[in-house]
Amino acid sequence: MEQVRHSFEYTTYPDIAALPEADRMLLLQAQQAIAQAYAPYSRFRVGAAVLLSNGEVVTGANQENAASPAGLCAERVALAAVSASYPGTAVDTLAISYDPEAGKSDHPVSPCGICRQTLLEYEGRLQHPIRVVMGGKTGPVWVIPSASLLLPFAFSAAMLG
Repeated sequence: MEQVRHSFEYTTYPDIAALPEADRMLLLQAQQAIAQAYAPYSRFRVGAAVLLSNGEVVTGANQENAASPAGLCAERVALAAVSASYPGTAVDTLAISYDPEAGKSDHPVSPCGICRQTLLEYEGRLQHPIRVVMGGKTGPVWVIPSASLLLPFAFSAAMLG
């Protein structure tokens, strides 16, 4: 038997004010996008803002559906908008924030598994790492250098043969 360790490094900031200007502005845009969320079932509203390699910013918010799990997470809404409006344009950074109806928005939350897979495939398709900035309305902020780090042992198209 062999024990194997898998780990990665990321940067943590004490709050949004400590972020570099570009990341702070993007996270603020993600927080503004929360207002567009439709989350009558979970009451957990999420906003995402994507900075493209061409300098454009695209936002998205989660969209739930009574025919659960037919809803879409904010990250996938934003990436779908990028694919539709800016095909072939790489994503440099994705910022994610949230506002739960019950509870505090005082720590980072990371993308769900489906969003992690989507981010990983988007990175692979355009051969460009996507930095991920995660933070609540207050509290610490995490910056992950590549979305692929969030999904170790990922399933890929190469596995389909």
